[in-house]
Amino acid sequence: MKYEEFEKIMSPARMYRYWQASGRNSRKAMTLYRYNLRLSQEMFTVISCFEIALRNTIDNHCCNQLGLNWLQDGASVNGIFDNGNCNLSKRNINDAILKLRNNYSHNKLVAELGFGFWRYLFATHQFTTMGRTLLRIFPSKPISSATMQYNQTYVYNQLAKINEIRNRIAHHEPICFVSRQTTIDTTNVRRNYHLILMFFQWMNIDYPSLMYGIDHINDICDKIDAL
Repeated sequence: MKYEEFEKIMSPARMYRYWQASGRNSRKAMTLYRYNLRLSQEMFTVISCFEIALRNTIDNHCCNQLGLNWLQDGASVNGIFDNGNCNLSKRNINDAILKLRNNYSHNKLVAELGFGFWRYLFATHQFTTMGRTLLRIFPSKPISSATMQYNQTYVYNQLAKINEIRNRIAHHEPICFVSRQTTIDTTNVRRNYHLILMFFQWMNIDYPSLMYGIDHINDICDKIDAL
């Protein structure tokens, strides 16, 4: 396909950044755009698997600690999320229950709640109201030191980074550039990828076996950086 046609389909505004980053080489710009699509596909798949693993691990822990219907109960009157500090969590749960209507089950509710909900369980108020036990889902988490605290705030902040790149991909934004620049760079993708690997390790999940034959993120990043 000629660049003019490719640009017309994708829009000149969208392609301009790729064209500039590629030294105004139209063929290279199309290659970069396609590599970014492949990287986004791969990264979103990895993030999706991580999100499922994280929420299921949290749910298993909370079912043992708080009861099998901890989400619905927690958002009910006098439930653990029924307080001013946790209104967002309560609202997210009740909105999801309302959306499910007659199809409600606890497992479907778990699947309906987004990445942001699970991340916010590590926020100070949610973490405290749930009994401050949630870090137990990471049995292989390093021990904190005077210079490095692997506490719930650390987990919350790292999950925020993963959530941010997840949202960029979901909104079809590029992930192959330096932020707000036209410089080709995959550093942020690689950092988030390694964060996910770290959390899998902390949860004692065998990531290489889980993602066998699916994960080619480093290979694609290398191709992008070599352009």
